[in-house]
Amino acid sequence: MSADLWEGFNASLDPETITGPVWDEPVPLNPRRELPTFPVHTLPDWLSDMVAAVAEETQTPTDLAGCLALGVIATAAGGKAAVRVRGQWQEPVNLYTAVALPPGNRKSAVFGLMAGPLFAVEKALVELAGPKRAEAETTARLAKAAADKAAQKAAAAEPDVRDQLTADAVALAQRAEEITVPAKPQLVADDVTPESLASLLAEQDGRISVMSAEGEIFEIIAGRYSGVPNMGVFLKGHAGDMARVNRQGRDAQYIEDPAVTMALAIQPEVLDSIGRMKGADGRGLLARFLYSKPLSLVGYRNLTPDLIPETTIDTYARRLSGLTMTFADRPETAILTLTPEADAVMLAYQKVTESRLRKGGSLAPIIKWASKRDGAVARIAALIHIASHPDNAWDLPIAAATMAAATEIGDYFTAHAKEVFDAMGADPAQEAAHQLLTHLKEQRLSGFTKRELFRGLSRGDFPAMTDLDPALTLLEEHGWIRQHPLPPRTGKGGRPPSPRFDTHPNVTPPLTTD
Repeated sequence: MSADLWEGFNASLDPETITGPVWDEPVPLNPRRELPTFPVHTLPDWLSDMVAAVAEETQTPTDLAGCLALGVIATAAGGKAAVRVRGQWQEPVNLYTAVALPPGNRKSAVFGLMAGPLFAVEKALVELAGPKRAEAETTARLAKAAADKAAQKAAAAEPDVRDQLTADAVALAQRAEEITVPAKPQLVADDVTPESLASLLAEQDGRISVMSAEGEIFEIIAGRYSGVPNMGVFLKGHAGDMARVNRQGRDAQYIEDPAVTMALAIQPEVLDSIGRMKGADGRGLLARFLYSKPLSLVGYRNLTPDLIPETTIDTYARRLSGLTMTFADRPETAILTLTPEADAVMLAYQKVTESRLRKGGSLAPIIKWASKRDGAVARIAALIHIASHPDNAWDLPIAAATMAAATEIGDYFTAHAKEVFDAMGADPAQEAAHQLLTHLKEQRLSGFTKRELFRGLSRGDFPAMTDLDPALTLLEEHGWIRQHPLPPRTGKGGRPPSPRFDTHPNVTPPLTTD
């Protein structure tokens, strides 16, 4: 029988007509969690209004702008505030957040809108520091010139006065060495190396923020330039542990309480790569991030969205700029405290966390991350408090309502962390199978050839036709698809026909009409 006759004969058979229903109920793939959206209502009005408006105009998930809202407040106050939870338990207010979204989600636009005021403040701080830096540079230059002149004079002096002139030259040299020219103020860095970040921390009074819409920082941490992972400064910068900075030509510097804030947007596949980064899990880098993995809106966006009201932009810029300038001018760290009621809310949350860390508990699979979630909630409560009271947050204790709002955000990040850590350890075929099944359902394909399926998919997800094989095998094992028997070869050569598949009736249920 020829290949064409075989295919025609095979297609004419209707097994269900002959034998009755032949499809068993398909076995579900590992279920995807229904992840919560960022609880925008937990933020103070000026911040929540901006988050909602940015998400609407850019047609991006509120999660992106919401996580950035926490990041910008942490940038403004990081290194200048801490929250004393109870006893000696104290948390700095810097955060590490990472939002996973595919390309095409306008991440740069959201970053620009949310972080724009920070760069405006940074520019203003540079201008304000200009005269002081100029004075220090001039003083340092004159002091060095005086020391050099004294050294020359001592070298040429008669023996009877040389010792005194030498002592004078040494004193002038020491005085010149002690003069420090302040660095240009900087609030935000992009994809810096660990060495550069350490230097920035030393220059910027122990505080710096890394904000990026690309997330290449993970490649740098993994050793893009050195070939060896280097995460020490990122670990210490989150915890506030003393860091030592070795700078060429100078003595080592010690940063007592380094505060690094990281607000990143990354592509979902980066989660897999950082999960495989040597030492990232064991040393606790992965556990320090608050993850968000929202659904992309690409393909479902409103092309005529509501634009951000000018009053919303102006209020946001004014509040964030004022907050940032206020903390930039503070000479010492502001220590925030809790009301007794807020402490009770925090303690109740801790009890829930502790019980779920037990063997068999819902947080046991992510125990390293979950062990830090109470501290993260305390930091988030402090940030909400600071944003709510930008002028006098240090004079007011954190209220119970603020702590309750922080626990809601903590639950949000917990749900996303479970999904992210599951994905890091999952079989890659699972995600691919989910993608194929979604495509089959959206296209309502009752049957297809492998070549037809490949043509309808993104080359970014499936670069080659062979990349379909693990996912097709998994779908077939779970009963979602069934391959037709291959026709006999004719011996005439040529390209063999593409494998053909039927899909389970559940993939294309009858359309209902109202």
